[in-house]
Amino acid sequence: MQAIITTKWIKKWWIPSIVVLISFGELSCPSVSNAYPIFAQQNYENPREATGRIVCANCHLAKKPVDIEAPQSVLPDTVFEAIVKIPYDTQIKQVLANGKRGGLNVGAVLILPEGFELAPPNRLPTEMKEKLGKLSFQIYRPGKENIIVVGPVPGKLYSEIVFPILSPNPDTNKETHFLKYPIYVGGNRGRGQIYPDGSKSNNTVYTASTTGKIKRIVRKEGKGGYEITIEESSEAREIIDILPPGPELVVSEGEFVKADQPLTNNPNVGGFGQGEVEIVLQDPARIQGLLAFFASVVLAQIFLVLKKKQFEKVQLAEMNF
Repeated sequence: MQAIITTKWIKKWWIPSIVVLISFGELSCPSVSNAYPIFAQQNYENPREATGRIVCANCHLAKKPVDIEAPQSVLPDTVFEAIVKIPYDTQIKQVLANGKRGGLNVGAVLILPEGFELAPPNRLPTEMKEKLGKLSFQIYRPGKENIIVVGPVPGKLYSEIVFPILSPNPDTNKETHFLKYPIYVGGNRGRGQIYPDGSKSNNTVYTASTTGKIKRIVRKEGKGGYEITIEESSEAREIIDILPPGPELVVSEGEFVKADQPLTNNPNVGGFGQGEVEIVLQDPARIQGLLAFFASVVLAQIFLVLKKKQFEKVQLAEMNF
């Protein structure tokens, strides 16, 4: 009876749980396409290194453009938009972890100045909520509220990502000052070529491990991929290079290859880029002072014109007299 109950419990709860975990793994584990941005969060205290390089570039080796649009200046305690553009040809397909072809995902990390943070939902205008759609943002890690990550999300829908940002209030945050601040952004499209442990994904070039003649090429059944046997020219031994499914072979049996010579093409169609923009946290008193100055200038000009008109009338009256 206990065995029956246990079996039913496994079928009802444990197996679905495994399925859920596997599905989640397809979004976060290094063996699949949707690895961004979980590895950076797990392995780096700060996604921007001292050199200015954003750590996503350690795994996504190809360089691609990214752009950011933000206001030149903002007032304290106000919500504004930072728009990250991740352009690419939406018609292209990338190699997935199983070797098949599929669409590209995109992701981004936005590094704000200290004090700036993701705007809370109750502060978002209706128009901005419509722009955001179903996007879900998260902070990089506890204590890093000024670093926001998003993705992976379908690139066809979100080649432009709108970040809702709340500016700080120096009256309540004494560490914030009315200054010019930099905003850094990193944007990625597609899968990486290297995993954080240094191993290759199937979205990169595979090369020969030794110099010699290709004795045979065997296509692996099931998951796919190849086993290439190379007969070394210097020693009487055979080396087997195992290639995952996805990259296409560019060599054939009987061909002589050198060490580090490509055995496959480069299937990568994505890449990573980073950029920055400057924003000024504007003091309302300065704006009020500037407006008061402009108003005084306008009034001075008006009084000058009126005085001139009055002087001209006096001169005309004296001439007529």
